[in-house]
Amino acid sequence: MSTLPLTAENWPIGANMLSFGNTAPDGRPMQEAPSTVWASQLRQVKQLGVDQVDPTDAWLPLAKLSDDRIEEFRSVLDGEGLTLSSISMTRSSVVDRVNGDENLRDAHRFIDVAPSFGVSVVNVGFMQQLTPAQQDALWFWLADGHHDDPALRDDAIARVRELGDHAQQAGIEVSLEMYEDTYVGTADDAVSFLADVAHDAVGLNPDLGNIVRLHRDIEPWEGMFEKVLPHSNFWHIKNYSRDFDPATGAYATAPTPLKYGYINYRKVIRRALELGYTGPFCCEHYGSDSLGVIAENVHYIRQVLASALADETLVRPASA
Repeated sequence: MSTLPLTAENWPIGANMLSFGNTAPDGRPMQEAPSTVWASQLRQVKQLGVDQVDPTDAWLPLAKLSDDRIEEFRSVLDGEGLTLSSISMTRSSVVDRVNGDENLRDAHRFIDVAPSFGVSVVNVGFMQQLTPAQQDALWFWLADGHHDDPALRDDAIARVRELGDHAQQAGIEVSLEMYEDTYVGTADDAVSFLADVAHDAVGLNPDLGNIVRLHRDIEPWEGMFEKVLPHSNFWHIKNYSRDFDPATGAYATAPTPLKYGYINYRKVIRRALELGYTGPFCCEHYGSDSLGVIAENVHYIRQVLASALADETLVRPASA
């Protein structure tokens, strides 16, 4: 991990590789694909002027790769001139009743490999696989999905604390991704869960894009961010339009680039810096040319950071 002072140019900001999916063009799982497939997809990121990626396990599950294939992936990254900003687990809850033990082992494997890639944080969460109704919906968040079982909350706390111990030993951190109807599904629930975990190496991922896209009543975004940003160490960042018609009770949401949506990210990022945020960003987007929008978002964040860091009234983060 770098110890250089954080600037708008060197701040870790990665493109999420989720838009490429987890299946190679020939139908094989991505982890079994030849490295030329990985290189071709990573090259598309580099061609958009983005130098970092987050290889979410929804694209290439590094935890499933042998040591030799990990080195093959490292060679591909080097060859394409890319580095990792972060590593994210997606829909791999450590308290999944069927796959929780395997997911926990994978999380430990991610923590083991992260430092060798210069990664300072591993993202985990409690969201689970999409339901059939979600798979059939125009946007998966329009259908009801998994709800965490309150009876497993203590187990979830214990397993996150276990990951925190491992991360601390490895010199990195764990981040908990906010997602509806999980233990960290609202701002208040996330702060409460984190307080119960009570581990210096565990923080929050304030992925409030997951919340503002929902067709339900939600807390105003300003208030949610004010609660969770002081505890945040990583950030899946995306935006949505959001509309509500009180006459019919109808909601409408859709993915948008960061600067056009419901959340004012110029305001939020500046506020995050005031509160001492120094974590990586991982840009996400759904629909349309997701990768193209992600690239625009990376450049937008760097511009916002440049403006904020030049403002002497804001607290400057110390290091990357």
